[in-house]
Amino acid sequence: MARSEAERAAVRAGIAVGVATGAYGISFGALSVAAGLDFWQTVVLSSVMFTGGSQFALVGVLASGGLAAGPAAIASAVLLGSRNALYSIRMSPIIGSGLLRRIAAAWITIDESTAVATAQTEPRAQRLGFWVTGLAVFVGWNAMTAVGALIGDQLGDVRQYGLDAAAAAAFLGLLWPRLREVQPIAVAVGAAVVATVLTPVVPSGLPVLAAALVAVLVGAFNWFSRPAETLRAAASADARAGNRDTAAGTAAEAPDSSGSAESDTDRSIATGAGHAGEEDR
Repeated sequence: MARSEAERAAVRAGIAVGVATGAYGISFGALSVAAGLDFWQTVVLSSVMFTGGSQFALVGVLASGGLAAGPAAIASAVLLGSRNALYSIRMSPIIGSGLLRRIAAAWITIDESTAVATAQTEPRAQRLGFWVTGLAVFVGWNAMTAVGALIGDQLGDVRQYGLDAAAAAAFLGLLWPRLREVQPIAVAVGAAVVATVLTPVVPSGLPVLAAALVAVLVGAFNWFSRPAETLRAAASADARAGNRDTAAGTAAEAPDSSGSAESDTDRSIATGAGHAGEEDR
């Protein structure tokens, strides 16, 4: 069966996000090996845990404290990974029923698959976007993690390549079309400010959780809920009211023109009647 335009757009978005995010996996592979994990530990960790923020938090703490920091590393990873449980609540009606399907979906319920799915407007497109994105990220991320673990020493500091910016740009592309109402715009601005302020002073990953609280607070109290379309509609209504006032003023002057037209018509009739009388004579 041919896919609709919305479904094709979901597939394109999923593949694009998968490629951008997958490329960033090379950074994790290199950093994991540098933190003391070997190749197979890195690959298994990436495929089983499969949640980027938690993975970076784990190897980051291990790199700074060694095996003695294991409990703290695990706690940090669990804290950051808990956001995926919140995503599952939103994704549950999109994924549908079936035990095996839900187990597979739980594995790929991540930032990227949730973002692409919720950005779609049709149910089938949402489901397709979720699966395409999740699978694309899973394959790309783990493949590039293996590459990073193998050649990490030759790459040097992987942060210099700016691969993290590619993933951020992909998320921005998903976010931009949704900024059509006052509330999403307020959430985006507020979350950006919170994340920017906290990033230099708190551990990696925590700014994301703090920024998410902005959305929770705005949604809980329903702040800025008036749609931008409503504001534009109000302005349009005011403009139409002004046009009606102008039209009314023009109409008020119309009787003079109408009277003049009627007088001209009367004169024409009278003239015609006069000519007819002359011809009769």
